[in-house]
Amino acid sequence: MQDSFHMLLSIQELDIKMIRLMRVKNERKKELEKLHLLQQDVKQQVEKKETQIKDIKMQVRLGETQIKEIEEKVARLEQQQSAVKKMDEFNALTHEMTQAGRERHMIEQKLSDLLDKQTGEEELLVALKENLKATHDNSTILEGEILESINKINQEGRELLEQREVMTKQVNGELFKIYERLLKNKKDRVLVPIENRTCSGCHIVLTPQHENLVRQGDRLVFCEHCSRVLFWPETSVAEEGEETGTTRRRRKKTQAVSA
Repeated sequence: MQDSFHMLLSIQELDIKMIRLMRVKNERKKELEKLHLLQQDVKQQVEKKETQIKDIKMQVRLGETQIKEIEEKVARLEQQQSAVKKMDEFNALTHEMTQAGRERHMIEQKLSDLLDKQTGEEELLVALKENLKATHDNSTILEGEILESINKINQEGRELLEQREVMTKQVNGELFKIYERLLKNKKDRVLVPIENRTCSGCHIVLTPQHENLVRQGDRLVFCEHCSRVLFWPETSVAEEGEETGTTRRRRKKTQAVSA
């Protein structure tokens, strides 16, 4: 029982190391995911800006086409005007040409605004592409470091797992099942020492009777509050043994003096 329990404590240390490694590995994976999300975000900004510029260019082409159509219309009106003889028809054509001129002016103003906007958006696009390249370069370096870190964690985890498999063969089967069930539930230490009459797992004070059961060490004793397996720390037992030995020596010396 005691040999299996001590071996189980050693297995627990390996498991705690593996749990910590997994936490670090998950953190590194999250960092990697953040890098990918950052790259994707910048890439989407570039694509969005390219779409906006494409839309502006289409509006510019449409405006240019409208201006060309107006110019052709004005040319036809001028031809018609040169051929008419009646003043009211001449005035009507003049009014129509004036309206066309106003329409052309409005479109030209709109085109001017669109071209200014296009220039600004293209400058932003250049900055975004530079940012995308810098992000990609930095991410590539960081991604390499993270993947290398994860590979090291995986290697260390495999080594710990090999050690664990060797140790588990030396542990009582029923005891190991209890331990694994608790470990799966807690994801932390489940074999814990008593410290100042408290469970070092949940830090709840134990009764003297409970403490005595743990001291005896002849069977598994569970914490009534967190269900962890309690044990009496060996250092305390050693200190107690030293105190007992000293007490005995003092008693022998006292008896000798009395005689």
